[in-house]
Amino acid sequence: MSGSTVSHEWLAIGATALTALVALLHVYFLVLEMFLWTKPTGRRAFGTTPEFAEASKVLAANQGLYNGFLAAGMLWSITLGADGLGVRMFFLVCVVIAGVYGAATASRKILYVQALPAVIAIAVTVLARR
Repeated sequence: MSGSTVSHEWLAIGATALTALVALLHVYFLVLEMFLWTKPTGRRAFGTTPEFAEASKVLAANQGLYNGFLAAGMLWSITLGADGLGVRMFFLVCVVIAGVYGAATASRKILYVQALPAVIAIAVTVLARR
């Protein structure tokens, strides 16, 4: 096995691991938004008051559901193996777009928590395909 084959294999493993990490982050967001939004953990994570959390819980649950769909798509792409590259890239790009939009409209923190991990996963995925 040549050195480049070994590094290519490690990049492919890294790309899959990073995609799984981004998916798990979105499962976590789903839980926060759908189930913990009005609880102290959810309010602390998003910096909301009890009144705001109660008034916006239906919207947050809807947002959480969308995060679940993003997670499902990324996990699906992993199960497809090499055939899932297009699916993986589609869902990772969706995460980046959502993260950039969230950073511009809600909190700059979203750029680092949501978009940056997806950008890194995209970069490693592209490097693994070379």
